[in-house]
Amino acid sequence: MTTSDSGKDITLRIAQNPEADELLGRSPLAALVGMLLDQQVPMEWAFTGPYTLAERMGSDDLDAGRIAAYDPDAFTELFTTKPALHRYPGSMAQRVQQLCQFLVAEYDGDASAVWRDAATGDDLLERLNALPGFGTQKARIFLALLGKQFGVRPKGWREAAGPYGEAGSHRSVADITGPESLAEVRAYKQEAKAAAKAAAKAAAKAAKTASRTRAKTTAKTTARTTAKTAKAAKKPGGSAPDK
Repeated sequence: MTTSDSGKDITLRIAQNPEADELLGRSPLAALVGMLLDQQVPMEWAFTGPYTLAERMGSDDLDAGRIAAYDPDAFTELFTTKPALHRYPGSMAQRVQQLCQFLVAEYDGDASAVWRDAATGDDLLERLNALPGFGTQKARIFLALLGKQFGVRPKGWREAAGPYGEAGSHRSVADITGPESLAEVRAYKQEAKAAAKAAAKAAAKAAKTASRTRAKTTAKTTARTTAKTAKAAKKPGGSAPDK
């Protein structure tokens, strides 16, 4: 992945660390692992993870076959050794190993084969979504990253990536090209998080109001029914309560 499909050299600024970014630019597996780690931690931390992992494994790159066959406990230790590779090093070590085992089983350990011959954006999205640890959102973000910065652009790739594929957007790691764009993406994420929190709060308030309204309506209906029953009982021939 040293050069894009267009033949241009790839220069990334995602990890904000020259060595880590250089590895991301030339190693398909490092890019996939960085994307996998990109949750509940700062983006720079996540995408520096592959470089740190390679160092701890005594290599200048990651190898899916080697990781897949690694002793699980020993591999977890590579993640938990301080400084930890992630906020949740144990679970993320397991996910990275599962990802590599899948790549070995389905793509002979070649991460780039996931997208190399994808015919359409939808085809590529389906392949990415099948990767362990990759939900639809993560798959779309990585698809956008491939299209915007690696030149992997099968027909319909922007549409398949959804809003993350939009040109000129600053929604995800796919749009980070330096410190300034990193700040813009971070600001967008914070705004989106605040909006989601406000929406959830408004929904909870609406539900609470609706519940109170239903309770009041039920109470009024019960009171009316009780009053009618009592009135009917007082009429001649009515059913009066026993004394």
